[in-house]
Amino acid sequence: MAIWNEAKECMSRDELENLQGKRLVKQVNYVYHNVEYYRKKMQAVGLEPGDIRGLEDLNKLPYTTKDDLRETYPFGLFAAPQSEIVRIHASSGTTGKATVVGYTRHDIDVWSECVTRALVQCGVSKNDIIQVAYGYGLFTGGLGAHYGVENTGATVVPMSTGNTKKLITMMKDFGATGIMCTPSYLLHIAENIIEGGDLDKIKLRVAVCGAEPWTEKMRQQIEETLHINCFDIYGLSEIMGPGVACDCIYHKGLHVQEDHFLPEIISRDTLTPIADGEVGELVFTTLTKEGIPLIRYRTKDLTSIDRTKCECGRTTARIARFKGRSDDMLILRGVNVFPSQIEAALLEMSETLPHYMIIVDRVNNLDTVEVQVEVEERFFSDEIRELENLTRRIENVIKTAIGIAVKVKLVEPKTLKREEGKSVHVIDKRVFD
Repeated sequence: MAIWNEAKECMSRDELENLQGKRLVKQVNYVYHNVEYYRKKMQAVGLEPGDIRGLEDLNKLPYTTKDDLRETYPFGLFAAPQSEIVRIHASSGTTGKATVVGYTRHDIDVWSECVTRALVQCGVSKNDIIQVAYGYGLFTGGLGAHYGVENTGATVVPMSTGNTKKLITMMKDFGATGIMCTPSYLLHIAENIIEGGDLDKIKLRVAVCGAEPWTEKMRQQIEETLHINCFDIYGLSEIMGPGVACDCIYHKGLHVQEDHFLPEIISRDTLTPIADGEVGELVFTTLTKEGIPLIRYRTKDLTSIDRTKCECGRTTARIARFKGRSDDMLILRGVNVFPSQIEAALLEMSETLPHYMIIVDRVNNLDTVEVQVEVEERFFSDEIRELENLTRRIENVIKTAIGIAVKVKLVEPKTLKREEGKSVHVIDKRVFD
């Protein structure tokens, strides 16, 4: 099994933690002297760079949140001078000001290295032809994946999003063996491939998907539909972009590039570190970042961590498939609900298609939840009683999964909107005073 950088991906735990400690000390010193916002934040709690002597002092450092990036918009957290920033990316800013991040030439090189490691552990080699169908532009997905594919030595086809028919044509004509895109978009592509009778005309063997939450069941469904290997890649623009972590052929967690990104799992309630294996919020400290280094950045992603050696030979820590995001959590009638719980329940049923929409509203001070679910065409030609029976079964499955009753509305295939970027699964119409 190929490993791109064995020296870094397979070093002993002691060696790795020694390296992380040295890099943490250097990064804190760099941030303190180059970012006024961080310097004031550290001084406010009585911290100086000399107080951080290794990993054992990590918990002395204050957390960073997305609000910190918005408060310092656009360049207030940049540590490198503008003359050394060679690229800028930004989030969409749908919930406020855009989150702006900058990269030095060194940062771009590290990013390419990390994506390359991820691709190699997914089985990609220089003999592959990879279509990158993440959006290019300010979103980190397209260019992040692009540079990684090139660094691997594989051929990159910069498809971006926007024309599924053309993507499939080029997939056939170019003999593409791999694709990088969101999992929901890949399902849409698969639908079109099958409808066009093109399944036996494609050479696709691997997909590397990310940029949105998805379940293990969905991964298996993609693999079975397209007869390929499908992998989960993780990243966030604040830390780097795609390539922060990725799973391997054993699918037992996503390997974190720990020599560059120091992970912690903390309790959502106490904000203190919790034991390996327990579910909490993922926190990252960048260890080699020059443009916009971040200290203890709270991702809001909920997962657990495993620091034991993987069967693939890598010793880097693995984070479990995400349970959801703390800011995606819906509180419905006093119960905490994650959309991923509903998705997992739906995918357990053979009658449902992997497309759904959750519509939340409030009527007479009571939360209402309607889950619109696509089912196969044949159910709409059956007796009404069969349709009603299926609706009740789905409602029971969801109630068992989340603990509250919902209304299920069955809709025909392709009724729900398909997204080429990140999919939207929740519409919350409630108004909170």
